[in-house]
Amino acid sequence: MDWAFDITIKNRTLFKSFLETFTLEELNKVPKGFNNNIIWNIAHTVVTQQLLVYNLSGVPMLLSHEMVDMYRKGTKPERDVTYAEVDLIKGLLFSTIEKTKEDYNNHIFEKYNEYTVTTKSTLTNVDEAIDFNNFHEGIHLGYILALKKSL
Repeated sequence: MDWAFDITIKNRTLFKSFLETFTLEELNKVPKGFNNNIIWNIAHTVVTQQLLVYNLSGVPMLLSHEMVDMYRKGTKPERDVTYAEVDLIKGLLFSTIEKTKEDYNNHIFEKYNEYTVTTKSTLTNVDEAIDFNNFHEGIHLGYILALKKSL
């Protein structure tokens, strides 16, 4: 799993660079033809990783329920985020993955509730969830790059 975690860290490093490059206004902007913005996509990946790995393993997530409710699948930006929220999301990019790696190595994720994702693949264990999460984050990296061109 080290390779999978390394991919996640590299992707999150790109996300962090977006948070540090774009203005708050740019992070919050929903361009014409889009349903969400850059900050929503980044926060959504943090939330989804926690849902796929922790929640489906029956392990408490490392995020607030409020954050999960704001950024889970099927949501869209309801308001602009603040600088403080950007800083929180930036910190969670890496703290959640570091803790996931630690918990994985300590065999915390013993059971897993099967889950069929939008692509119709069924995740049956935490290893598959971690691998699928990288695919999911890659999709949202693509969305962010498209949003970037629309700014």
